[in-house]
Amino acid sequence: MEGTVFAPALEGMKSVRSPEGEMLTEPFLEVCKQILPVIEKFGAAMTLVKSDVGGNITRLETKYLSNPAEFNLLYSLVRVEVEAKTAKASSSCTNGLLWLTRAMDFLLELFRNLLEHQDWTMSQACSDSYAKTLKQWHGWFASSSFSVAMKLAPDRKKFMDVIGGNGDIMGDIEKFCTNFSPLLQENHKFLASVGLDDMKAS
Repeated sequence: MEGTVFAPALEGMKSVRSPEGEMLTEPFLEVCKQILPVIEKFGAAMTLVKSDVGGNITRLETKYLSNPAEFNLLYSLVRVEVEAKTAKASSSCTNGLLWLTRAMDFLLELFRNLLEHQDWTMSQACSDSYAKTLKQWHGWFASSSFSVAMKLAPDRKKFMDVIGGNGDIMGDIEKFCTNFSPLLQENHKFLASVGLDDMKAS
């Protein structure tokens, strides 16, 4: 494989913002899609995360494709629901964007752990990231399922070899964390501005 598995996402991030600096729907979702092959390499440990991320991307993309001109900007998907008072529904795009962003927070924290804690096992890195990100938003059931899944995390060295390809994996992870983090923070800031950043899982 040419470069690391992060190469397509790093390329995609360059076009996520409009010339005015606003987040564009399709390019943002494309970057999230480029992370799916990385999640896949985790195997069974990430089955829940993968289906969650995939489902939320599909939900947002379906809405975007219903009217690409109206929903060209990512936050327009939320604004229209806020106005219609449907943003808090479990099937809303607002909920989809919130949980997609939270899942990406978890993955970002996990990659940071792999970067900063070279001596940690994959299970340690996963559990720590989960505790710092998703756990506070999950109910007991989701939390238990997650804890069980984390025990299935792959061997760290094998995983790094697989995602590294023939590129500089540590360099790409660092670039990915540096460039993607501000986009996720912006999503949280926007969702907080409309009072919707603290919805919990049932």
